[in-house]
Amino acid sequence: MLSTHDLTKKYGKFLALDHANIEVAEGECCGVLGPNGAGKSTLFRLLMGFLQPSHGQATIGGKDCQHDKVAVHSLVSYLPGDVRLFDEMKGKDVLEFFADIHPRGSRERSYATAKRLDLDITRRVGYMSTGMRQKLGLSIALSTDAPMLIMDEPTTSLDPNVRAEVIRMIGEAHQSGRTVVICSHVLSEIEDICNRAIIMRQGNVVHDQNLHDLARRHAVSFQMDQPLPVIPEALRSRITGMRQTETSVHLETEGDLREVMLWLAQLPLTQLKAQRLGLREVYDRYHAPESEQAA
Repeated sequence: MLSTHDLTKKYGKFLALDHANIEVAEGECCGVLGPNGAGKSTLFRLLMGFLQPSHGQATIGGKDCQHDKVAVHSLVSYLPGDVRLFDEMKGKDVLEFFADIHPRGSRERSYATAKRLDLDITRRVGYMSTGMRQKLGLSIALSTDAPMLIMDEPTTSLDPNVRAEVIRMIGEAHQSGRTVVICSHVLSEIEDICNRAIIMRQGNVVHDQNLHDLARRHAVSFQMDQPLPVIPEALRSRITGMRQTETSVHLETEGDLREVMLWLAQLPLTQLKAQRLGLREVYDRYHAPESEQAA
């Protein structure tokens, strides 16, 4: 559904996106992660044809994002990271305007989405709070029945209850068969609705993680004041990322944890702790605070 080949964007000497190669299959829900400046919004703007690439190509539904923008826009419902709407218009008028200009828009769905988000659409946009404007942008994007949904920080400025409702609605869009690409700084949101996460750093795609596989991985740590014995042959392919200090050991495991725990039970260790390896641990390999990286 979405494909980029060596997609690159330069601003003078600054490289905002560096030869990004991304494939997103039809019906997939993919999260894009990274700190500010990682290239996420630049990627989305290139996909929508709002920016011209310095090199490379992007397609959505087989349509070139640069040279066939109208066809691409008909396939996509897009929520930008900085929602800007018409200050003098009432919320109801804004919903109707966008529902009417998109070939897959619907006034009825727009009204229903706004009601679900508890948005007062009788107020003028210029008098709306930041959170209300975000709800209005979401009401437009989530009610457009396009086969692909691209959302840049959809839950920003929202209170916890509305944030949870938005995540449910995005999940429903995915379950209905739509392709979803979402950017969020809240890793738990990506874990809740996505089956895949792409991590970006300084304009580069540095990791592509299948979240279903991640659910079968665990982090195990314990105290041990002697070197760890040789790992049994049968477990070597299941134990990765081992780190050992003078008093502690940290392991990462893949697959069934029981056999690893049976082996560890035979060792003279204390303070054993095992937990499912989450997206945070994977993310921190590429974006841990400088103090942690130095350690």
